[in-house]
Amino acid sequence: MEGYNVSSTDFTFLGLFNTEETSGLVFATISVIFLTALVANGIMIFLIHTDPHLHTPMYFLLSHLSFIDMMYISTIVPKMLIDYLLGQRTISFVGCTAQHFLYLTLVGAEFFLLGLMAYDRYVAICNPLRYPVLMSRRICWIIIAGSWFGGSLDGFLLTPITMSFPFCSSREINHFFCEAPAVLKLACADTALYETVMYVCCVLMLLIPFSVVIASYARILATVYHMSSVEGRKKAFATCSSHMTVVTLFYGAAIYTYMVPHSYHSPSQDKIFSVFYTILTPMLNPLIYSMRNKDVAGALRRALGRFKSSHPGSGDF
Repeated sequence: MEGYNVSSTDFTFLGLFNTEETSGLVFATISVIFLTALVANGIMIFLIHTDPHLHTPMYFLLSHLSFIDMMYISTIVPKMLIDYLLGQRTISFVGCTAQHFLYLTLVGAEFFLLGLMAYDRYVAICNPLRYPVLMSRRICWIIIAGSWFGGSLDGFLLTPITMSFPFCSSREINHFFCEAPAVLKLACADTALYETVMYVCCVLMLLIPFSVVIASYARILATVYHMSSVEGRKKAFATCSSHMTVVTLFYGAAIYTYMVPHSYHSPSQDKIFSVFYTILTPMLNPLIYSMRNKDVAGALRRALGRFKSSHPGSGDF
């Protein structure tokens, strides 16, 4: 072993930083992505809660998406970066259990929330006259509560079962965090029944919300196609395509990890696909959904204007 102690209940990550030649570059890249995700999502939350122009159902849901993304990426990346700096790769059984539970809860909540946000856009574009009723404040809170309930249910259901299996003596997780498929490979017991249960859960948590996203954007695109304004049509198509790109990236990588048979997997592929929906998506969401939006740009200009007016000498040297 390397120069650190490992107790019998510790797990060891093989991690992303496997080769000395690329480990420094990977560390720097992930650090930049992590900081960008925190800053971008933090700015979104601040602007949405302080600017009255953004007090609408769409931005209310976006603020919760940004909060989930900040929590989500923070359950995985800081541990990975600190371990690299300290030259260690271990995690305790309790730490692995906590990380597994938080990851499942947060990713589950995001799966549901993204699906319901697509429904919000469908109502706004295809049924604008009914939008105030169909997306009232009460409905928005029901959407948020439902998303958290679905995610936490997944965490409370699957985490105790995953961590209750007897684990083999090596206890080396060929991954960069305690993701269920990687942890289950260490189990010294038959996991076939549990994997079937997990597959059913994934159908409910992945395919159903993703189907809602696809159906909503299909109806949106059909409505946009019949718009009389060519400029409006181009803008709507550009917005929908960018949204669908990041959503497909998020759901597609998760579907590969949890629903494609293990015979088609390799550890390196699993790590790459996990990077897409655990590290990249929390950074892309605020950039794709919001930072390109003129309402958000206007809110940012107003916030900067208020800051400059309250600190008149801040620009002087």
